[in-house]
Amino acid sequence: MTGKLDYLEIPATGGTLDRVKAFYSAAFSWSFADYGPTYSAFAEGLDDGFQPDAEDAPSKPLPVVYSEKLEEILSAFENRGGTIIKPIFSFPGGRRFQFKDPAGNEMAVWSQ
Repeated sequence: MTGKLDYLEIPATGGTLDRVKAFYSAAFSWSFADYGPTYSAFAEGLDDGFQPDAEDAPSKPLPVVYSEKLEEILSAFENRGGTIIKPIFSFPGGRRFQFKDPAGNEMAVWSQ
C-alpha cells in the first residue's frame, strides 16, 4: 500500500548483531531470519506517531515496543546489558521507559 510505513531497520554495528538478537529474543521472544552474516530481519507489528515540540522529544525516530509486563521487561533489560535512559513514567496513553540496547540504539517499551 502506497504511503504505509512498512519497515524499520535498526543499526547493529561493530560486531553487536548476535548480542542484539539475543537481547530482543530473550526479552520479547522475537525470532529472526538471517540473510547472510551481516543482516537479520524480524517481523513484529508497527504503528506510528509524531511528538512535536516536546522538550524531551527524541531527535531521531524512537521505536516503541508494547509489553504487558513493563517492570519485568525493564529488569530483564538491565540484566542483559541494556541501559535505562528514562525509568518508567506515565503519559496520557499509559506508562513507558526508554533504554539503549547493547548496540546503543535508543528505544522505548510501553504498557497500559
